[in-house]
Amino acid sequence: MPNDICEVTCIHEDKVNRVKQQIESQSLESVMKVYKLLADKNRLQIAYALFIEEELCVCDLANIIGATTATTSHHLRQLHKAGIAMFRKEGKLVYYSLSDSNMKQLISQTFSHMKEPSNHAV
Repeated sequence: MPNDICEVTCIHEDKVNRVKQQIESQSLESVMKVYKLLADKNRLQIAYALFIEEELCVCDLANIIGATTATTSHHLRQLHKAGIAMFRKEGKLVYYSLSDSNMKQLISQTFSHMKEPSNHAV
């Protein structure tokens, strides 16, 4: 029998009700959308590149992910619509950056967590 499951059923109703109420009050759809977008390898590479360099033009990002500027622009539009990235135009160039410090922190913490050795071994 596995050691990672309860051997008896015991519901802590106060905790369960409190957590359910908190979950229901949140916009899970928005959070799911962000994670779904970042689950794509190219979009995650773009987000990480923008974390590292702060601001890059579409051509630079296309070169980094090994895609066409059209494909890269498509990914960037999706990231922009979701509020993950923002852009500014300078002449004929368009520069992208992460939208705010929360997005920078999300990317930073995710990659930092993955670099740490796992303490979850059983």
